[in-house]
Formats: sequence, C-alpha cells, structure tokens
Amino acid sequence: MKDNRLIEIRVFKTVAETGGFTAAANILGVSQSFISQKISALEKRLGVLLLRRSTRTQRLTAEGEHFLNSCNTILNDLDSAESQFTTTEPSGVLRISAPLAFGTDQLVPNLPEFLERYPRIKLQLSLSDSLSNLIEDDIDVAIRMGTLRDSSLTSRKLCNLQRIVIASPRYIEQFGQPITPHGLKHHRCLAWHGPQSHLNRWPFMINSKREEFLVNGNFSSISGMAIFQMCLAGVGIMRCAEHLALPAIRSGLLIPLLTDYLARDETAIHAVFLPERRLVPRIRVFVEYFRGIFGTPPWE
Repeated sequence: MKDNRLIEIRVFKTVAETGGFTAAANILGVSQSFISQKISALEKRLGVLLLRRSTRTQRLTAEGEHFLNSCNTILNDLDSAESQFTTTEPSGVLRISAPLAFGTDQLVPNLPEFLERYPRIKLQLSLSDSLSNLIEDDIDVAIRMGTLRDSSLTSRKLCNLQRIVIASPRYIEQFGQPITPHGLKHHRCLAWHGPQSHLNRWPFMINSKREEFLVNGNFSSISGMAIFQMCLAGVGIMRCAEHLALPAIRSGLLIPLLTDYLARDETAIHAVFLPERRLVPRIRVFVEYFRGIFGTPPWE
C-alpha cells in the first residue's frame, strides 16, 4: 500500500509558505491540479480545513497553523536523519534568533567566518528582544540572556552574563552621580517595559547582603539597543550587559557607577534548542562554534 502522507506534508508546507497553489506547483515542479488533489486528500484524511481559499491566495486556518508546526518538526527530523548518512558536511537552512543588541554586537561580526567554514548552511537570523517560541516561530537555535524559564529546552552555556551600572560623562556633568544605590531614586534611570520589566530591579551588595532596588525614570523601551543609545546620549543611567558596556567604558563614552556595590549576576548567556534536535549537524556546529568564540568573551 502506497503511503502518500509525506508527499502531502511537503505539498502542504510549500503551499503554506508560498501562499498559493500556483507558486507551490512551480517550486515543486508539478501541476496545480496535483497540488489541489494532495491538499484535498490531506484535509479529508485529517477531517479539518487547513487552508482558507480565496481567488488569489490560500491562508492558513488555526488548525492549519498548528499542523504546519508539526510538519516542520517532522521534515526537519527526516532531514536530520538523512544528513547523518548522506553527507558529513553540515547543510540546510539554520534559523537563529537572538536579542537585538547582542546579536548585532556579537553574533553578526562572527557570522562571516562561520558561513565560510560551513558553506552549505543557509543561515536566517532574526534579531528581537521579544522572546521567540522555537516551535511556533520555527527557530532552530535561540540565544537567551539571563535566567532560563523554559525547562523543556536543551541549553548550552556560551558564557557568563554580568551587568554593570553606567552613565555618560554628559549625564554626570549635568545631574551628578549616585554615591550609594539608595541615591538612584533621585536620578533618571533608563528602564525596560514589557516582558523584560523584571530587569528594572537592580541588585547591589549592601553590607554583604544582596538587595534589589526598583528603578524608574523618564524613558523606557522594549529594546535594549534603544536604552543603550539613550544612555550614550546622556538621557539617564543604565544597567547594561558587559559586552556593550566595557568597550564603551574603555573608549571614554561611558563611566561605571556604584562599582563598590556591584552584585555578581548568577546568570549566563545560553544557546537553546529543542531536545530532539541536539544531533542535527548544522545546529551542533553553530552552538560549538560560538561556544569557542565566547569561551573567553571578546569584551573582557
């Protein structure tokens, strides 16, 4: 008995990604009627409507979006299983997500060498301070800074994460600087809003005890890079990751504050991915490459 399920899945995935039967037929090199036949057979077998049809495009239903995520997992696992035997060179599309500032500052400068080393990998990079969902967003590897919240993911530590309090010479000249953490309440502190608002609690060591201070000011953002740029411009005081802060301090653009009260962060920068994908060659070499890069963090 011939099993057409894999063919139907590949057809459905192509239609979903291209938005139409004609485009999918052109990519797969088949007729439009073949595409229509396979989609209809798939919907009949599953008993649900996967695509909402119009005269020009095909749009996914809620059931279609859910099924597409499952299809991506199935096809990626199949590709991974085959790649272990058909080639020793990592290949295929590698989808990476990372925070905007860290990705721009640290990942991007190191990607040319990675792509030169692995020319058969096609890398897609998404930079955002919003937390990506690896399954829903079809991400292979996500770079996460701070405490990991999703215990269902496999993680590999890239390096320690330390944040320090900084301000520009312009800000200090205009507003002065806090002598103790308690003095922050009299200053403009640059804050996060949205999912990262927990970072507005700044930890310090007071009499050998760790204490947190909730800060606020006249500017907040969901973008770490925006907050950093406002700090450089003298708008306020920021608690910033070292990869951005240390080079700016060395160049004189920023000044570290409250160094006698610095609390060591108990967090790290990790690469995370789905457990079942740990043996996929392109994922493995990406993670190991950046573990090598950040084994001794460049900013230190």
